[in-house]
Parts: sequence; C-alpha cells; structure tokens
Amino acid sequence: MTDPTNPPTNEPRNTSLEQTGNTQLQDTAWHSLDASEAMTALKTTDQGLDEQESRRRLDIFGQNTLAEAETKPKWRLFLEQFTSPLIAVLIVCGIVTIFLKHYVDAAAIFIVLLLNAIIGYYQESKADKAVEALTSLATPTTRVMRDGRLQDIDAADLVPGDLVVLESGDRVPADLRLVEALQLRIDEAMLTGESDEAKKSTDAVHKDASLGDRKCMAFSGTMVTSGRGRGLVVATGSDTELGEINDLVHVAKGRTPLQRIIHRTEVGIAVAVILVAVFVFIGGAIINGDATEAFLSAVSLVVASMPEALPIVLTVAMALGVSRMADYNAIVRSLPAVETLGSITVIGSDKTGTLTQNRMTVEQCTLGGGDPIQVDQIGADGADDPRTRAFMALMRGGALTNEAHRQADEDGTIRYSGDAVDMAMARVADQTGAVTREELDSPIASQTPYEPELLHSMTIRRNPDGTLTQYVKGAPDAIMSMSTTMVGPDGNRIPLDQDAVHASYKMMGSQGLRVIGVASRTIDPDEDLKDHKQAHDMTFLGLEGMLDPPRPGVREAIADCAKAGIRVVMITGDHPVTAAAIGKRLGLEHTEQTLTGSEMLEMSDEVLRARLRETSIAARVSPQDKLRIVEALQDEGHVVAVTGDGVNDAPALKAASVGIAMGESGTDVAREASDVVLTDDNFITITQAVRQGRATFKAIRGSAYFLLSTAAAAMIAVGVNVIAEEPLLFLPLQMLWINFVTNGVQDIALGFEPGDGDELESPPRSAEEGLLSRVLWIRLAVCGLWMATCILVLFRSNLDRGMSLTVARTMALTLLVLFNFFIAMSARSEKKLIIQLNPLDNKFLLVASFVALGIHAGAMYLAPVASVLGMAPLTGTQWLICLGIGLTALIFSEGDKLIRSFLAKHGYGQHGRANHFRHVRRSIADMLSGRS
Repeated sequence: MTDPTNPPTNEPRNTSLEQTGNTQLQDTAWHSLDASEAMTALKTTDQGLDEQESRRRLDIFGQNTLAEAETKPKWRLFLEQFTSPLIAVLIVCGIVTIFLKHYVDAAAIFIVLLLNAIIGYYQESKADKAVEALTSLATPTTRVMRDGRLQDIDAADLVPGDLVVLESGDRVPADLRLVEALQLRIDEAMLTGESDEAKKSTDAVHKDASLGDRKCMAFSGTMVTSGRGRGLVVATGSDTELGEINDLVHVAKGRTPLQRIIHRTEVGIAVAVILVAVFVFIGGAIINGDATEAFLSAVSLVVASMPEALPIVLTVAMALGVSRMADYNAIVRSLPAVETLGSITVIGSDKTGTLTQNRMTVEQCTLGGGDPIQVDQIGADGADDPRTRAFMALMRGGALTNEAHRQADEDGTIRYSGDAVDMAMARVADQTGAVTREELDSPIASQTPYEPELLHSMTIRRNPDGTLTQYVKGAPDAIMSMSTTMVGPDGNRIPLDQDAVHASYKMMGSQGLRVIGVASRTIDPDEDLKDHKQAHDMTFLGLEGMLDPPRPGVREAIADCAKAGIRVVMITGDHPVTAAAIGKRLGLEHTEQTLTGSEMLEMSDEVLRARLRETSIAARVSPQDKLRIVEALQDEGHVVAVTGDGVNDAPALKAASVGIAMGESGTDVAREASDVVLTDDNFITITQAVRQGRATFKAIRGSAYFLLSTAAAAMIAVGVNVIAEEPLLFLPLQMLWINFVTNGVQDIALGFEPGDGDELESPPRSAEEGLLSRVLWIRLAVCGLWMATCILVLFRSNLDRGMSLTVARTMALTLLVLFNFFIAMSARSEKKLIIQLNPLDNKFLLVASFVALGIHAGAMYLAPVASVLGMAPLTGTQWLICLGIGLTALIFSEGDKLIRSFLAKHGYGQHGRANHFRHVRRSIADMLSGRS
C-alpha cells in the first residue's frame, strides 16, 4: 500500500466533467465501485487534478459550502403579529373610532394591540441557529493533491475528482470514496447514530448498503480518530450527506395542533362577531336613526366580544409550562412545544443514551457449550465450586487483557475510561471480585492491542511465581482458532468443541448481546516470547455477552405512555437484532417485525405506513429514513415527538411536531433543530413533560372558557340592548377596562393552574377537538345566556326605577365583573367541583380575583378615573344586589358539572344514552323471561 503523503508519479489524465453533469455524479453509488472505477468515472489520477481543471470544475459544481436559508426580515416578523383575524377586526374598529373623534377609546384599543404585537414578536424573533450549527462543521482548509504535489487549500474550493489526504484529527471536508486506508477509523456517530468508530477500508460494498455499512466512504463533517488515508471527492456542498441534511433542516415546520386550533377559533369568533356587529349597527341605525350611536354600539359589542387577551394568556400559560418542565430537566426552546407535548400520540425515540444507559455492561457469561448465566447469579454454587472458579477465571482473563483505565475518586468510587468493551469487562471483574489489585498491577511482558485485522487483543503477564500467563480476547471465532481445549460447562478442562461454543454464541447473539471470547495459556518463563506473538494452544475460557442496558424506570415510563394512549417507536441506527432485544426488554409492542432502512428503499409511502402500524422498531436507518418515518406517521394523523442527539437526527427533529434533543450527549446541530432539550438524556423526562403539556392545555382551556363565556354574555347583552332601543349598555372604553384590567389579571392567573393530577390516565385529545370541548361549549352557552339575561334585566329595571344612566350602567358593569369572578373560580377544572379543589393550589388566582374586584371598586370611587370610564360609586345595597345575582353564575356552572357527574355514574357518560337503553332493554328481557 502506498504512502498517501508520497504517491507514485503518473502522467495526469485530467478530463473535464463538464459533460458528465452534476446529476449523474449524485446518482452514482460510489461505495459500490472499486477505487479504480471511481477514479475513471471522475476522470482523475493518483496525482490529483491540475489547477486549470479544478477551476473549471469549480465553475460547474460551485463552492463546497452549505446552502443558507433565507431569514425573515425583522419588520416582516413584526407586521405578521397583526394578521390574526381578531386583531384585524380590532384595527378596523380603532381606525373608525378615530374618525368619530373618540380618541380615548381608540388609544386604548391600539395600546392593547401594540402590547400583543410586542409579545408575539419577541417569541418569534429568536433566530433559528440549526443551519449555523451545521455550517460550523465545515472544514476551513484541507490537504489535497494538486498538480502532483500535496497542497493546503481552502476546503470551499474542493471539487469532485480532487484527491484529499486524511490523518488522525482531521475533519472530513467533503464526501470521499476512499482509495487508501491505513488503519483508518472515523467517528460517524453524528450521521449514523452508532457510538463505535467506523473502521474504514477500500473494498466496495453493495449499492443498497446503509450509510453505516459503507466502509469505503468518508462523509463530510465526520472526524478521523486514528490512521490515515486518501479519498476521492465525490460530492461537495449541498450534494454531500451533510448537505442533504442541511436542506432537510431548511424545511419549515407546520403549525402545532394548538396553533391550528387557535386559528380556527379566532376565525370563527371574528366571523360571528362581525356578523352580529353588522346586524347591531344596521338595526340600531334603522331603529334609532343615529348611525354614530349605532356604530359605537357595534364597536362596544366587538370590544366586549373579542378575547384580545387570549394570545397573552397562551404565552403566559406556556411560559409557566416551560418553568415547570425545567424542574423536570426539560428545557423548552419553543413555547408552542409545551402544549404540543401534551397532544402527542407517538414518540419516535432514539435508543442509545435515551432508552439505554449508553454504557456497555456484561450481562451474561457462559462456559464452553453451557447455557448462558446472568452475571448476578455467578457464585450461587459457592466460591469453591469448580464452576464458580471457572467463571471467575473467565472474567479475570477479560480484565487482564484490557486497556480500560481505572481511577479512584476521593470517596473510593472507581471510574473507568477507554473502549466500551474493555470498560464493561473491567467493571464486571471488579464488581464480582474476579481480579485482585495485585493481578491488575502484575508486570506486562508483552502486549498486542486490538486491531480490526487481528480481531483480538493479547497480553502476557508475569505471575508472582515467575510463570507467565498469556490472555487473549476478541471475536469468538478468532479466539477458538487459537484454542485446542476449553473449560466445559462443569468447570473442567476438556477438548475444544466448536459446535457447542457456536451454539452458546448463537443463543447469546439472538438476544442482541455483543459476544466476546476469552482464552488463556500458561507459558514457561524460559520460552522465547517471540514464539507467542501468534497465540496458539490456548484454553478457551468462555464467552462474555454484553449490552447497553435499558435505563432504570424507562420500562415503567413506556407503560405510562401506553396508559396515556401514546405509542413508543424505537428509531435507531443500531443493528436490528440488538434493537429488537432492547425493545423486548422495554415492553415495546411488535418487536418481532423490525423495519430496516434497506427495506424502506423498496417501499412506497402507503406500504411504509402499513408496516409502521405493525412494528415499533426501525433499525439501521439513515437521516432520510428517519425523516420519512416521521412524515409517514404524521400522514396517518399522528402528533409525533422525536428524540435524537446526532446531526443525522436534525431533519427528523425539525420536521417532528416536537423535536427533543439530548443535552448531555447531543450535538449542537441536534439541539438547535429541536424544540425541547433534555438535560439528563432520560426518556422518563419525556413522560413528565407530556404530563406538564397536558396540564398546560387544561389551563389554557380553562382560561379560554372563562374569556369566551364572559365575552358571550357581553355580546348577547349588548346586541339585545341595541335592538331593544335601550340606551348604550356599555361604553367601548368600559369593555376594554373589563377585558384588560379586571379579566386580564384572572386570565393570566388561570394559566397557573397545576392540573388535576390525572393527565396520564386518559388518551390524547382528538385532533378534531377544538379549543373547548363539547361539554364546555354547552356550559358556555347556558352560562353566557343566563349572565346576559341577568345584566339586561338589572339594567332595564334600574332605569325603570328612575336610576341615572351612569349608575345603572355601573351596576351592570359591576355585575359583569362579579360574574367574571365566579366563572374564573369554576373554570379551574372542567370536571371537578369547586369544593373538590384546594384554593391554595392556585394562590395567584385567589389573590388576582380579589385584586380585580379591588381595582374595579377603586376606579369606581376615584373620581378622575370614574369620570374617564363613565362610572359612578355604588352603595352597599347595590353591591349586595350585584353580589347575589353574580353568585347564580357559579350555581349554573357548578350545577352543570354536578349533573354530568351524576349522569356519568348512571350510564350517561360517553355513549351513555346507548348504554342506558341497552340496560333498559336487558331489564325488560329479563322480566319477560322470568328472571329477577
């Protein structure tokens, strides 16, 4: 094999790729071509390109840089805050109010609109840094063969056909087809999700090989950890695997379920209010003959009916959800993700580090031909039993042929570093007492580190009695080829039985275990150690099977997800057998039907969706595969959350309804593409976040019910009042006062509601269900109609008794404030009665409600403010009248809960009427048949 830094000199035969075309290069399966075929296809030689040809190709293919997404201008972001249907209606009202010279009313409307826009702009102006994080993986300079000599050039100037030299520590600057690989290893975890370094070679592989199996390729952005090599540039910029991920990350995320619900609700409210306002305006103008007064009535109705505070309530409720989730190690980067977490139906979870501990652990051991035994059962026969001694010898052999570093903390805790397999074997030997400190410190007479070509490592140690012991560990077949005897199932030494060992090996492998063989041999101290560089005549001690075990509590968390109607799908780059074994341990459904990336290549979207209904495991998947799985699930109507930690996960994280990145082990790219970051990389945290998300939606729903019920009451009251030819019931400024000074405090306070505690005991709400449930809409209509009737009757009766318009209007306004007070208390829960709720669970609402009453009373008795608002002070008797009538709203709202609870207990719950009639029919049939 030639030295990559000193290649042979041949005459260059550069030929332009101008006629080959970029599309043809992209469609070529470079990993399936021999190195010589790749050179021919790229029209280059082992001397590289000449400067003239490289410049020509740079013009054709462009620079080796990632495409950047267009960023939205700040001014556009700000203007988009005024595109809501509710806001648009209020803007029109505000403008017309200016023309009518009601400047105070107009100013109040526009101040509220500006406040809402500032809050929305602040949330959306956070720049998306996912592309910046991807761009940071680009290499500024690289070494390349140009004109037959090694040069350092700007990596942006690389072109297909360039010959790049790689050494340990280099970041790969483009996608390369390797033509030389000298013990070359590359960390590709960011692309493939596999923690083990990829061992590279120049041998071609099948054209359908997955990304992790393309051993003859080096991909842009990955890191060379050891060795050296040379590779032909086959793709640059956006055509690389990293570039494809970059393009996928640019895809805009659709609206969240809550955003869609809010939009539908806003449109519905806006249309309804406009229709009623137009009716009121026309009716008022015709009946009263005063268009200006009629318009003010219509504006008053619009202001009274518009839940302008809803965006603020949503922001506050979700911000509180963010704070609560932070207590559970979940950092929320996008506010809507708080609520979306509560509506997810599928979690597509990465395996390593999320479902598992990301720490290889020896789980089982077996002696030659015996059945595997769990590590914690070793020693059950007693320390002097031959079988126990044989197992200890097996683990001691693994610990003494080992490059893991042990370090003791101040408290005596032993920590390990090094290769995952070595750490696992060292840890189990220490934990079982199979190896002593003296044995670990015994002098090493000779050592051969693990190499991929050898498939084993070897150590010769000098014993205290002067003898030497040779230990080897590695691939079972390689270790057996060196052995002539083995330790049998009973612990005695017998001739090697390869079939029996293979049977044990197969049994452990079927469980997804990574299996390592261990052997030893005693050497005479007088023998020449050179004769033992190639191990032979060894005694096969047995097999150790290891696995990255599930995290404690994850199985229970997955069971909680199932109870909550959430399906968990494992999506991993790991081997299908290993993934299936872990999935079975975790209690996932349909672990027998593992889906692989290679299978997906032949599947249509329809077939893929059908397969996803039958399996919960997808293994050996590429970034494009993972993205396709997410989109397939979303096409099925699922709200999908996806976890990930690598660059390969970024497209799926971006496309998912909620992208969840790992904070400890994750890459910057994954974190920046996500909506939520788990600081502890633990799946259990997701279930806690789901619970908080559902509690947040309940709080939002309670706030919306409170806003809309009082808005409905005001709209009905104002509309009927105009048609009845009565004086103006409420001034526009008074309605703004109610909506933002009194109601606004209670709206926000309802967002602090902690939830009922049963959030994980019911399925996710239907995607078709709106902001309010059917039950709440009915309750809203009944309560709204009752409150409007009470306000109108009180207003009309006061006027009939000769009360001044200002006082009558103040009493009607005060009654609405008290209705708000009691409805806010009832809105804390859709099902639980107010007496079942602890008022101290939401101290803010309790305080805010009394503060709202205090603010209203203070404005009433403070002459300058009362004059602006058009109010007058009330007497004690008038307050008591309003209080007595206001309590009836609580009776209606709580009475609805009580009646529904009673009916549900007696068969009138969901499908209750059908159940009731079935019960009646069964009773009649029993009577007719003579049964009691």
